[in-house]
Amino acid sequence: MTAVFALATSLLWGLADFGGGLLTRRFQALTVVVVSQTLAAVVLGAIVVATGGWREAGPQLWFAVGAGVVGPAAMLCFYRALALGPMGVVSPLAALGTVLVPLGVGIVAGERPGLLQGAGMVVAVVGVLLAGGPKIGGASIARQTIVLTLVSALGFGAVMALISEASTTLTGLFLALFVQRVCNVAVGGAALYAAVRRGTPALPEGGFAALKGSLPMLAFVGIADVAANGTYSLAAQHGPVTMAAVLASLYPVVTTLAALGVLKERMRAIQTAGASLALVGTVLLASGG
Repeated sequence: MTAVFALATSLLWGLADFGGGLLTRRFQALTVVVVSQTLAAVVLGAIVVATGGWREAGPQLWFAVGAGVVGPAAMLCFYRALALGPMGVVSPLAALGTVLVPLGVGIVAGERPGLLQGAGMVVAVVGVLLAGGPKIGGASIARQTIVLTLVSALGFGAVMALISEASTTLTGLFLALFVQRVCNVAVGGAALYAAVRRGTPALPEGGFAALKGSLPMLAFVGIADVAANGTYSLAAQHGPVTMAAVLASLYPVVTTLAALGVLKERMRAIQTAGASLALVGTVLLASGG
């Protein structure tokens, strides 16, 4: 069951990333963040009430609040990167943070990485350098896209580390995720309001009609991310955490395949090699030992 739940996590995260990337090519990234997270918060609120998760409220939820403050900035950078650059490069690089930052926290706490994790760090760094597509027979990926992707990777890793501290049970996890999403909406909503005041439209041409037509996709992006957190927790509870982490970290493959199949996205060989190395490095980092 661990493998099934972990692979379901990869599928959900990968499709959510792809959907978010598509939406940010039509809407402002902040609008995508606020609407998708609002819909996710509604679903999570219902789950918390149904499971009695609110009974597990306590001081540890401040970690979820922290995740809710960091999360919108990470998502904004990630969605902007997906809109600007090839998803097949952006997604694997962003995935690095989900294991690299928690590993860094462990090192600070006194843990020491194993041989596989050390090798994973080296492979991942080489992958990041190559994924930018050094100017060998063609244009490289814009530096802004790479910077946005790496910032989002650090943000996602921080969110993972904070959420892991915010709960120890499945019902507690849903409560923590609910608190995080509410904070996501509050912080993202404030940023969107400020952007509109500066003259940036919240909606594209077509206004609410365009938003209404995209609500199913926006709901999918927000809810799939929530479901992935739940399946990952179940995977970790039913078997080795290492197996769950490794299989769940394969979600960039789903995003890349979707971009290749739906968008007919093509990357230069050096970018493909870099993205692949970044993914291999992520798997090695998640393997532990």
